[in-house]
Amino acid sequence: LLFLQRVLLLVASDVDALCACKILQALFQCDHVQYTLVPVAGWQELETAFLEHKDQFKYFVLINCGANVDLLEILQPEEDTYFFVCDSHRPINVVNVYNDTQIKLLVKQEDDLDVPAYDDIFRDEEEEEEEDSENESGGSEPQEKRRRFEEEVIERTMRRRQRREWEARRREILFDYEQYEYHGTSSAMVMFDLAWIMSKDLNDMLWWAIVGLTDQWVQDKITQMKYVTDIGVLQRHVSRHNHRNEDEENSLSIDCMRIAFEYDLRLALYQHWSLYESLCNTCYTSASLKLWSVQGQKRLQEFLADMGLPLKQVKQKFNSMDMSLKENLREMIEESANKFGMKDLRVQTFSIHFGFKNKFSASDIVYATTSLMENIEKEGPETTNFIKALDSLSRGNLDKLHQGLDLAKKQLRAIQQTVASCICTNLVISQGPFLYCSLMEGTPDVKLFSKPVSLCLLSKYLLKSFVCSTKNKRCKLLPLVMAAPMDVEQGTVIMVGIPPETESSDKKNFFGRAFEKAAESTSSRTLHNHFQMSIIELKTEDRSKFLDALISLLS
Repeated sequence: LLFLQRVLLLVASDVDALCACKILQALFQCDHVQYTLVPVAGWQELETAFLEHKDQFKYFVLINCGANVDLLEILQPEEDTYFFVCDSHRPINVVNVYNDTQIKLLVKQEDDLDVPAYDDIFRDEEEEEEEDSENESGGSEPQEKRRRFEEEVIERTMRRRQRREWEARRREILFDYEQYEYHGTSSAMVMFDLAWIMSKDLNDMLWWAIVGLTDQWVQDKITQMKYVTDIGVLQRHVSRHNHRNEDEENSLSIDCMRIAFEYDLRLALYQHWSLYESLCNTCYTSASLKLWSVQGQKRLQEFLADMGLPLKQVKQKFNSMDMSLKENLREMIEESANKFGMKDLRVQTFSIHFGFKNKFSASDIVYATTSLMENIEKEGPETTNFIKALDSLSRGNLDKLHQGLDLAKKQLRAIQQTVASCICTNLVISQGPFLYCSLMEGTPDVKLFSKPVSLCLLSKYLLKSFVCSTKNKRCKLLPLVMAAPMDVEQGTVIMVGIPPETESSDKKNFFGRAFEKAAESTSSRTLHNHFQMSIIELKTEDRSKFLDALISLLS
């Protein structure tokens, strides 16, 4: 980035984007680059922010937004405006890929973008309709003229046919390329790479990169394979930064910070909760044990008995548990979990120690930051939540982080209760090509699920739990469409589509394109405002015709 220039940072509302933003802010501070930060929750806010600031700024950095649409067409910028786009949404719009002057994409070199070849999708505009050269010499025979004219007609027809064929092929190529939505490397990791190449990487930045990757894993945006590969990349940096405690940055003082790689339990927030609550409110254990049923509650008691843990210990705060029990806890839980069919209770992750007593795992931070960002208890303007969430990532703000952890527990409880009630009251219906579930106005905690990240988490938890509970083999392979009330006064619902829950799932999502087509064919009043194409807003009275179109489209 050019120095002495003010930069506008446009940052999406997800934890990975916040982490990438923190790393970039730290880099800007190193180089004394002046910047203005504007949080954007969707396309409308992005356009508004651009229009408001385009006269004062020439350089724009977009984090986790902007890659998957034609930016130049949407924003209509001046020729001397430059966009640096660091966005994990895929596929990247082809115009952004091939426009080298105004749009600079920040992507990792090993990310395979699968972009179609330039010549297959762009054609030079000089139309091949060259004027017929009417410069026949006057003396030529009429017969000769007619022959030449016929040849030209044939040639022109051929050219038109070739053009039509090329256009049909182009449509096909673009359809294949744009059909599925998925995620590339976490933006925080890409930013950390940038810092590392510039030799400006600090332990704090490394931690933010870890949290960014963990966010992708918690939100189920990447495959297990991709997660493990990226963990390996970060592990090398962790051992480089944290290998000894003698260096100045990490001398064992109250404000020291240490990052450690570990195999931890896949239990949400268990170190800040009771083991019992965590087992009940973690999707993986709750779905495996089917905790919404009486039978499931019995299995949980058997599971705890198998570990030999007294209920009194399990139900009190993790910090207050007997030290003797905590020492081999992971091994004990894992051993029993295997007997109960939970083979993947161990997960590779990182934890961080601040000073002597504060220890957090990367997923703790993800849950806390997400909850602060989507907090529904009104406190001042819309951006307050964003700023709070951003602040909670700094190690000086442990009080905000703890507030986030409390909100996250509420959120996980709400999700688990909603999942249980949806399954027990058979709210998940098979619509043919997909499963459908709609939350009614007045359901407890329904306000929380008008927020996109919370709704996506709920949908993923619900689908996992449904797959564990249903006997129908066909239903186990279906994707899910979930709807929740968005704004009662305006009569809108928010709808999200998520791919099937299978072991080999590549996490690619076809609902973005399908939603667009269904809305188009029924002229439903929809708003495609989210950076994730598979989340839309829709007028309540258009819902049934929209769903009908979606069913016939996907059948």
